[in-house]
Amino acid sequence: MLLSFAQYERELAGERIRDKFAASRKRGLWMGGVPPLGYDVRDRKLIVNADEAALVRLIFDRFLALGSATKLVAELAAAGHRTKSWITQDGKDRQGKAIDKTFLYKLLHNRVYLGEAVHKGVAHPGEHEAIIERATWDRVHAILAENPTRRANQTRATVPAPLRGLIHCGSCGSAMTPTSTRRRGRLYRYYLCTTAIKQGHAACPVRSVAAGEAESLVLAQMRGIFQTPEIIAQTIAAAAQIDPAPETGTLASRERDIIDALGNLDGIWAELFPAEQQRLLHLMIERITVQPTGFAVTLRADGLRSLATELRTADTAMGTAA
Repeated sequence: MLLSFAQYERELAGERIRDKFAASRKRGLWMGGVPPLGYDVRDRKLIVNADEAALVRLIFDRFLALGSATKLVAELAAAGHRTKSWITQDGKDRQGKAIDKTFLYKLLHNRVYLGEAVHKGVAHPGEHEAIIERATWDRVHAILAENPTRRANQTRATVPAPLRGLIHCGSCGSAMTPTSTRRRGRLYRYYLCTTAIKQGHAACPVRSVAAGEAESLVLAQMRGIFQTPEIIAQTIAAAAQIDPAPETGTLASRERDIIDALGNLDGIWAELFPAEQQRLLHLMIERITVQPTGFAVTLRADGLRSLATELRTADTAMGTAA
C-alpha cells in the first residue's frame, strides 16, 4: 500500500510539472533547452542577438532567392556561417557547428522567429520579439510546401547567366554570382556581389545589378568596340594569320564578311544559344567591372584571333539559313 501511495504521489507531481510547463509555454515563456540562433536567454526570456538575427534574416532571404536548401547550405558554408555558440547554465561552452540541411530545415520551420511559443504543436504568442515578418515566413513556406523533387528540378533548370565568371564588383573586387527569384510567376535575374551575400548589403555600395540590364550594357559596349577601326583592322589581320589564302572568294570579300559580321553583332547574338553566348564572351572578355556609376569591359589580348573565325562561321550559317 505504501508503494502504491508513493507511485500515486510521483504521478501527481509529474502531472503538476507538465501542467505548469504547459501554462508557462502558453504565456510565451522560454522553458529551457538550446537557445535558437538569433536569440540569447536572460531571466528565462529570449532576447534578440542582433548579429545572429541578421544571419537568420539572411538565411530566409537567400532561401527565397535560391529555392534550394542544398545550394543555400553550400553558400553558408563558403561564407563560414555556423550554428549558435552558447554557454550552458553550468558554464559549459557549446561551440557552433557547420550549418547542414537538417539544421536549416529546423530553422526555417521554427515559429519562434515569428514571436511565437509552441507547445505540443500549438502556437501561442511569445514574450519575445519576432525576427521574421509574417509575409517572409509565408513566402518561404509556400516554397517548402512544393514537392521537393519538383523544386530541385526547377532549381537545376538552366537559367541564362552569360556573364558568370566574368563580372566583378569594382568596389570590393569580389566576384558577382548569378541568382534568380520568381515573383507572381515572373523570373527576375541578378548578379550579386559575394561580399554583400556574406556580410550584408550594407558592406558593399554595388551590392547587385539586374542581369538583363548588365548583359545589355555589356553587349552595347562590345558593339561599340567591335565597330572601331582599330578592332576591325586587328580582326582582319587575325583572320589573315589564320588563313592567308582563302580557298573560296577573295581577300577583299573576306574582309567585307568580317566587317558585316562585326556590324551585325545583334543579329548574330540573337541566333546563339545561351551557352554559345557565354562561350563567346569568355573568348573575348577578360573581366567586367561593375561600379556604382557604370561598367568597364577589359578584352582579352588573344581573343581577336579566334573571333574572326567565330564571326565568319556564325555569319555564314545565318546566310545559309536565310
